[in-house]
Amino acid sequence: MRKLVFALCSSVCMAQTNQYTKILLSKKIGKEVYSYSEGYGTTYDSKNKKQSIVDSLGNITFESPYSISHIFKNRFVLTSGTSSQTQSTIIDEKGNELFPMTGQSFNTPWLSRQWIISSKTGKEALYDYNGKEIIADADRIQFAGEDRFFVLKDKIWNLYDLNGKQVSSRNFKENYHFENGRTLITNEDQQSEIIDLNGQTQHKFSAQIYSLAAYPYLITKNKATGKYGLADTEENILAEETFDDAAPEYFGAKEYVYLRKKGKATIFNKKDKKLYPNNFKYLTPLFNDFFSVYHDKLKKTGVVNLQGELIIPQEYDFVQSFSISGKDFIYLKNEREEKFLDKDLRNILEENTQVIAFYPDQLIIRKQDAYYRFSVSDGAVTPLKDIISIKKQEPDFFNIFNLYSKPVVCKNNANLYGIMDENGKEIVPFIYDDIIVFENSENEIVVRKDDKYGVVNFQNEPLKEIVYDKYYWQKEVLRLDKDKKQEILYFTRFKNKGSLL
Repeated sequence: MRKLVFALCSSVCMAQTNQYTKILLSKKIGKEVYSYSEGYGTTYDSKNKKQSIVDSLGNITFESPYSISHIFKNRFVLTSGTSSQTQSTIIDEKGNELFPMTGQSFNTPWLSRQWIISSKTGKEALYDYNGKEIIADADRIQFAGEDRFFVLKDKIWNLYDLNGKQVSSRNFKENYHFENGRTLITNEDQQSEIIDLNGQTQHKFSAQIYSLAAYPYLITKNKATGKYGLADTEENILAEETFDDAAPEYFGAKEYVYLRKKGKATIFNKKDKKLYPNNFKYLTPLFNDFFSVYHDKLKKTGVVNLQGELIIPQEYDFVQSFSISGKDFIYLKNEREEKFLDKDLRNILEENTQVIAFYPDQLIIRKQDAYYRFSVSDGAVTPLKDIISIKKQEPDFFNIFNLYSKPVVCKNNANLYGIMDENGKEIVPFIYDDIIVFENSENEIVVRKDDKYGVVNFQNEPLKEIVYDKYYWQKEVLRLDKDKKQEILYFTRFKNKGSLL
């Protein structure tokens, strides 16, 4: 059976994942490391009831009977006392206090690496991570994005930069959040107004602006009717306030705004500034003004153009756009066929070809029980030697966060499983009786050998030895059973006891 190979290193092995380093550190020091990132982690000794900071080589750099929470790199929150009387401070990896330890709490909601908000006795202050005070004695401090804070004193909000300098003499009744250097406010005259990072007016409107999400086009809302419309920054009306709702395209090219009324969408095209009424409620943009549309009753998907004309009938179970080798394609699949359409809607796949995986520069396909790498540029195919099967990812894997396939789980002609990347390179060796991946292809992979289970990741780092009798997937964790005892392993996208992996 495969054993964990202990190979702790620091600057020499930068490619080693935090996840694996945490496991190796736990093995070396004999205590579980609950967090590890950027050279430091934390651990707890149940015998002496102390928490510790551990570095990348397994050295304990500081220990304390108090609670230690890792913020980032070599910065930690040290908290003492009971829930009724708590004191806390920020420390470095050696336990040096950067703030006096007092009855305060710290706010790091955006995981800032430079600034931290301290709350104490009803007042807040802004510090940098060396303990320097930036803003003092405020009723409240709110991070406003893009190097700005709103600071509340005497029921008035003022705008400050990150050096603690007030950048505008203007007073605000509430705080706002900046995106792309601007934010939408309601001014003293109850008008909608756009201001820049210095509080200066960029635009002022007579209409009620609802959202800047489609800027430089503005979603408006009629106070009396609650209906939505669309205007530009000069208050030229682009769509009357007659729509039940309005939403921009949040991801991708952001070329459209969708206005809906009575279950049908009207598309505003930013390129030509025109409205295109449509008979469909929801449309998903593909490319070149093509959209996928879902039929609720048939439970099938097709493709329409900007004018709402059905270009591809609603008879497919899965429709998705992909950018491969700098070119745009539409993939369609149903129980009878698969198609991969280019910009001219020409299918570039031969008949009876299946697409197994989508990568930025090529596809992996199956044709006549053999597997190939397929170039979309010239149609060239390269055989994947000795591969007799590949586990295909389900279509619902693909979304805005998973634009392409993960490396594929393959079985070779010796009936052993391994994992290959998009170039056909072996990244997990073909030595297993089975390999199981999970929803969204978490970085944790269960492997089976000789009827025992273990865990590796896509970097081929052994996370759990192959000694377990059973495994269970429980959303946030893998549960592994051995000799009627249970262990858990957190998936890397979930927090493990307050730390990010």
